[in-house]
Amino acid sequence: MNKKSLTSKLINAPYLLWSVLFILAPMVMVVYYAFTDRSGNLTWDNITALTAYKETFGRSIWYAVLATAICLLLSYPLAYIMSRSGVSKQRTLMMLIMLPMWMNFLIRTYSWITILANTGILNTIFKAIGIGQVQMINTPGAVILGMVYNFLPYMVLPIYSVMSKLDYSLVEAAQDLGCNNRAVLRKVIFPMSVPGVISGITMVFVPSVSTFYISQKLGGGKFLLVGDSIEMQFQSAYNYNLGASLSLVLMLMIIICMLVMNRFADKDEGAIII
Repeated sequence: MNKKSLTSKLINAPYLLWSVLFILAPMVMVVYYAFTDRSGNLTWDNITALTAYKETFGRSIWYAVLATAICLLLSYPLAYIMSRSGVSKQRTLMMLIMLPMWMNFLIRTYSWITILANTGILNTIFKAIGIGQVQMINTPGAVILGMVYNFLPYMVLPIYSVMSKLDYSLVEAAQDLGCNNRAVLRKVIFPMSVPGVISGITMVFVPSVSTFYISQKLGGGKFLLVGDSIEMQFQSAYNYNLGASLSLVLMLMIIICMLVMNRFADKDEGAIII
C-alpha cells in the first residue's frame, strides 16, 4: 500500500509542479499586483479605478453574448446533421470544421481584413454588381464575426460529441406517439443534448469575453474590450497593478460563468468541471 501510494505521488508530482508554477503562482501574482501600488504598498486604488472601465466590461460581455448566441444557432443544426450522417460524411465535415484551426489564430483573424476592407474582396464584388461600397471593417459586426469564426468549432464539437451518443430509439418512440419534428426537437433531442450545449456555451463565451486581438484588427481599436485594456496596461502604460486588477475581475467573471454553467449541468453527462 505504501509503495502504491509512493508511486502515485511520484506520478502526480510533475502535474502538481506544473499546476503550482503555471496556474497557482500566476494567480497569486495577479492578486498581489492588484492590491498593491508600484512601491509594493497595499492599496484599494487599483480596484476603485475599475469604475472607469464599466463601459468596457459591458461591451465585452455584450459582444461575447452575441458571439456565443450566433455560434449556438449555427452549431446546433450542424452538429445534428453531423451526428445523423454516415461515417465518411462525418469525417469530411469534421475535417472542414477543424481545417481553419490548423492555421495560426493571428493569421485567421488577419485574413478577414482582406475580405472585409473597403478595398477588400467583398467590396470589390459589391462594386462590380452595382451595390457600392459597404463599411464592414472597423465595425462591431466585424469584431463579432471574428469571434464567431474563430470560436465556432468550440461550440460544434461538444454538441456533436453528445448528439453522436444519443439513443435515437427515443426519437422514434416519440414519433410513434404522435410528436411532429418540432415537438421531437423540443421535448426529446434538445433536453438530451443540453450537456453539450452548456459545454459549448462556456467554451465560446470564456475566450470571447477575454479576447483582444480580434477587436484590434477587425475593430480598428475603436471598440475597446477588457482584453485590450489589460494588454494596454501591460504593454503601453506599464501599469502592471491596474492591469492585474482588470485581469482579476475578468478571471472572477470567468469563474462565475463556469460555476453557473456547472450549476445547470451538474447532474448531466458532459458537464464542465472546474
